[in-house]
Amino acid sequence: MTLPQHHPTSTTSGGVLIIQTAFIGDTILAAACIEHIRNQHPHMPIDLMVRKGNEGLYQGHPHLRILYVWNKRGSKYPQLLRFIAAFRKRRYDWCINLQKHPTTALVTLLSGARRTAGFTTTRLSRFYSHPVEHRFDAARQCTHEVDLLLRVTAGIAPVTGRVLPRLYPSDADRTATSVAGPYVTIAPASVRFTKQYPSEKWLAVIALLPQHYTIVLIGGGTDRQLCETIRKRSGNPKVITRAGELSYLQSAALMQRAAMNFVNDSAPLHIASSVGAPVTAVFCSTVPAFGFGPLGANGRLVETAAILPCRPCGLHGHRSCPEGHFKCADIPPEDVVTLPQ
Repeated sequence: MTLPQHHPTSTTSGGVLIIQTAFIGDTILAAACIEHIRNQHPHMPIDLMVRKGNEGLYQGHPHLRILYVWNKRGSKYPQLLRFIAAFRKRRYDWCINLQKHPTTALVTLLSGARRTAGFTTTRLSRFYSHPVEHRFDAARQCTHEVDLLLRVTAGIAPVTGRVLPRLYPSDADRTATSVAGPYVTIAPASVRFTKQYPSEKWLAVIALLPQHYTIVLIGGGTDRQLCETIRKRSGNPKVITRAGELSYLQSAALMQRAAMNFVNDSAPLHIASSVGAPVTAVFCSTVPAFGFGPLGANGRLVETAAILPCRPCGLHGHRSCPEGHFKCADIPPEDVVTLPQ
């Protein structure tokens, strides 16, 4: 249990507690709710609970009073009891649960907050003071996930339009990621195979990029081997690997100044959106209608033009193609390559 990360001497009660202990992309999108509440209630204290490993996204965040970090891999439930006790002492005005899991629903209800809000995806949601439906329509024309998250905050601050998530890389983050001359980034990896544009096609993308661009391969530590393989096979001396070397906010700073960021349907897409960076997102087995596409006007989607009855094959992708052909990745590299004029 880590408690708290920001302003540990703050004793002010009340305010808003936001719970989002899911994975990186979800945690980034939660930043939209922080911005929304801050915009309409500049003096309302805002606290956030995240899973251990994601706290770096909110390092030095200017709008947070307390950052709670839940280590799900060690003494998971005893920690939750201690968190609940800490929450009850704070006497929150609101507890906002952005997840759809019964565990965080129970924490929300036991937080002692005067009002609670969350999605109607567990039986416990009937006890929220402000339950919110989360669903896809029959035609899969779902609004963006950010718009759905903002609905959960409507009781605190009425939603009149989309608010974008925002991360706050520091000057030190920008200095640590300085690249001489114009550059692009490529985040070639994804946790699930069917969400990952094949490495052979990333190599073709690299070959199509103008020669005066440095190409920075990015990702986590587990992505470094893939990035190094792509770098070596490209034969291009202007391809460099930073995978496994950068913090989340350093990656955000790097992407923010790139001429273009090429990504899969994965966390780097949301990092780009959170700093207003230009991004080209390649969707293979998943579809933008699930609600996780680029958010900015400088975002671009690329997907297969073929009508495949098997696509989408799941919300989160698979370790291998269920049909054995992976035709959803048959996207010409020429369709992927785009740069500002």
